[in-house]
Amino acid sequence: MSTVTKTNLKQRLQALITGTQKHTPNGQLTFGGATHPVVDLIKSLQGLIDAIDAVGPAQAAYKASVQSMRNAKSDVYPLVQAYVDYLRSLNGQDVATLADYGLLPRKGTGKKTVTVKAAAAAKSAETRKLRGTRGKKQKADIKAAAPAAPAKSS
Repeated sequence: MSTVTKTNLKQRLQALITGTQKHTPNGQLTFGGATHPVVDLIKSLQGLIDAIDAVGPAQAAYKASVQSMRNAKSDVYPLVQAYVDYLRSLNGQDVATLADYGLLPRKGTGKKTVTVKAAAAAKSAETRKLRGTRGKKQKADIKAAAPAAPAKSS
């Protein structure tokens, strides 16, 4: 089964037009449950050919527009980023003022507590001890169980 390309389709349509003009120059054809005047049939086929021909320049214009947008973005984006940074530094955590600019305050650093760090270190040490000197694949299958949570004092 061959792939239908724009070129193949145009050739097939042009051949249909040529054959129709040669063998049925005027009159009507009945097919597909309807009667079609030859003139209208040829106009329809030619309309599709014209639409196919219009695709190339439209694609070129689209690609040029996209490239123009990318160029503008690369020129303006550093300015936008610097402006946003300026607004955030000027307004800090003032949510209402930043919202007027369509911005959110900077996220916190999400610092880990000492308890979380200690639990991670204990789990890491236990995992290393369990893995020993095995190969990569064997090591990947072994995970240490989470250490027991420290008891809270009241």
